[in-house]
Amino acid sequence: MQTQAIIRHIVQWLKDYAEQARAKGFVVGVSGGIDSAVVSTLVAQTGLSVLLLEMPIRQKSDQVNRAQEHMGRLKQRYPNVKAQSVDLTQTFDTFADTVDVSETEFPNKQLALANARSRLRMTTLYYYGQLHGLLVVGTGNKIEDFGVGFFTKYGDGGVDISPIADLTKTQVYALAAELDVSEDIQKAVPTDGLWDTERTDEEQMGASYPELEWAMSVYDSHKPEDFEGRQREVLAIYTRLHKAMQHKVNPIPVCKIPEELF
Repeated sequence: MQTQAIIRHIVQWLKDYAEQARAKGFVVGVSGGIDSAVVSTLVAQTGLSVLLLEMPIRQKSDQVNRAQEHMGRLKQRYPNVKAQSVDLTQTFDTFADTVDVSETEFPNKQLALANARSRLRMTTLYYYGQLHGLLVVGTGNKIEDFGVGFFTKYGDGGVDISPIADLTKTQVYALAAELDVSEDIQKAVPTDGLWDTERTDEEQMGASYPELEWAMSVYDSHKPEDFEGRQREVLAIYTRLHKAMQHKVNPIPVCKIPEELF
């Protein structure tokens, strides 16, 4: 993998897109995770205006600390980078209290609230993006965005551009090392940070990123029944998640009215 060449390609792609869109630069949500660290570093290298937003919602202290440290490092290295912390906890708490329902009656309550956190953050990114004339940059990788749909529809999936969506998680880690992303972020266990209790990505999806990358590579040519043991299990997990995510990536269904009815 030609990491330096890929980095240069993405940075130039970002600059070209911003110029065509007549945007001043980019706004990125920084979570303390590997994907947002890589994306924020890439946009910083464009030399265009960059606003990094940390948007904690009942966030664990280690996630906040990693995000703050990363934003501080980028501000020191790149004069075009500004950073801001927007604590959305109170706003989210007000929303959660307003729409409160019985978890016994609605078992999906916690999942709905987790997705609401993501959508509140995206609303915030677009607010600041519009204020400053900036494009909202996605931080999803290939496995999340096109493999298993591990993102929130109209939340972190609602962006203007996606610079790393053609890279697997393993490849994102390779870029992180080349970009000198902090060891704390590189070693942190991936989590979406949307729950009050710690839930890793692997726990939520049922498989690790390398396992899902393998499943993605064989999905079009094999079925779970072609394998045994853990491989069969992982491909079955990937197949189930991939089929369930289609509504997130396919165009919104439009009811076409027959000509004779007009």
